[in-house]
Amino acid sequence: MFHHPASIPIPSAALPGAMQRASGEASVEMIAKAGRTHLADLWQSGSAKAMLPRIHGPDPEVVFLNTAGGLTGGDTLRYALDLGPGARAVATTQTAERAYTAGGPGGGRASMQVRLTLGPGAHADWLPQETILYNGAALSRRTRADLAPGASVLMAEMLVLGRAAMGEAVAELALSDRREVWRGAVPVLVDPFALTGASLSLPGTGPRPALLAGARAVAMLALVANGAEDAAGPLRSALAGLEDAEAAVSGWDGRCLVRMRAADGLPMKRAVARALHILRGGASLPRVWQI
Repeated sequence: MFHHPASIPIPSAALPGAMQRASGEASVEMIAKAGRTHLADLWQSGSAKAMLPRIHGPDPEVVFLNTAGGLTGGDTLRYALDLGPGARAVATTQTAERAYTAGGPGGGRASMQVRLTLGPGAHADWLPQETILYNGAALSRRTRADLAPGASVLMAEMLVLGRAAMGEAVAELALSDRREVWRGAVPVLVDPFALTGASLSLPGTGPRPALLAGARAVAMLALVANGAEDAAGPLRSALAGLEDAEAAVSGWDGRCLVRMRAADGLPMKRAVARALHILRGGASLPRVWQI
């Protein structure tokens, strides 16, 4: 059954005298029939759009797009993908998402929600392109996948602090980024991540492994599937020779988790592509990805 993305509430940013804010929702429902996955329903409004480009691979691609060009204080954005029993799809974003300075009257945080609902035996790859955080950005994002028995999901998320080529530095930031995977009423993976101006400016000398340790880009990849832990060994071998990024891999009880950090977005994205090659059995990256 299709779950409308409005099932995840987002506080309204409409305040008297506030500046105009962007709002958008896009949801896609797909079903499996005769061994292939087909579109069953598509709904979109505001600045959120969903496209299904023609591809030659076995699984369809869903490309979500924010036509507002980015997120700033008070904006709201929802994406949802619902896969019926046995359906398979790859979902991504048309380009990098951008979180801009959250200033002006009625500012506050931008809010983004991603909801994946997978029926029995379904599989989804959620592979958005990177999110670029500008100085002064304030963003709350929640990504949740609900899995029926036998369903599996691969999730990736990349964060970049400003654009190094433009000489940008991020000193003020309010980020709350939470990922969850549930099977029925049981959470099997909960991954909260937060960054603030205070954490970016903590005093001390030398590297800080528990924080960014000077990195401008971080990434998290998670595979939740039967036997997912078996990917840990091949991933460690594939990522051991990285020259411009660092990676750590964990695998246990149907879960495989990869964390990365790099000096900038491009080396991180290349490292993520290497990891995805292993996790996706050599399948090509979404066509809209640019490396």
